[in-house]
Amino acid sequence: MIRVVIVDDETLVRSGLSLIVGSAPDIEVVGTCGGGEAVATVAELRPQVVLLDVRMPDVDGLTVLRGLMQLPEPPAVAMLTTFDSDEYIGTALRSGAGGFLLKDTDPEQLMHAVRVLASGGRILSPAVTDTVIAGYLDSGPDRQTAARLAAMTTRELDVLTLLGEGLSNADIAARLYLSTGTVKDHISAILAKLGTANRVQAAVFAHQAGLLGGDSVPGAGSGPRRDGR
Repeated sequence: MIRVVIVDDETLVRSGLSLIVGSAPDIEVVGTCGGGEAVATVAELRPQVVLLDVRMPDVDGLTVLRGLMQLPEPPAVAMLTTFDSDEYIGTALRSGAGGFLLKDTDPEQLMHAVRVLASGGRILSPAVTDTVIAGYLDSGPDRQTAARLAAMTTRELDVLTLLGEGLSNADIAARLYLSTGTVKDHISAILAKLGTANRVQAAVFAHQAGLLGGDSVPGAGSGPRRDGR
């Protein structure tokens, strides 16, 4: 079971998210709380994933995030917001957040996001993705890199990130719940869009583009959603 803690200042929101996420057979919501109790609650319950509201009146989400990242075994954290142009997106991702989700995310996508985060991946809601890519295109140091990233689908960015981590096709398939053949197809498409000859060059690009934790661009899941996956 994937253990989840939900942090939000509104009791109704916590209850709603708990019902949605907890309805999955492989996910258990082990606790909910406001921002002031978040770090202590997570330290006690030790969840794998935390869904954390960005804007809370007692303690803001970024402060909580930094506290969570200081724990001996920090959880994967997805920031929750009602704004697709939230100014906190870049700061949250650089501070260790593994994802950024809108509160009106489809229930199935929300559960999928929890699974991706628990497996070590990263994820952004499609609306948030547009904001991140647009910001990078406007201010990023390498517009050619940004253009190549923008040309990729969400799933291709997921595969490219795991490729950069050194995972085999079989491991990538297992991580993303895909067939090995589908992974091979995605890699072929990635190589074509990057103009690279092999997966080693693609892995180098993933590192240089910041997909593995650099500051330039957030990681897997940060491309335009075009394939419906």
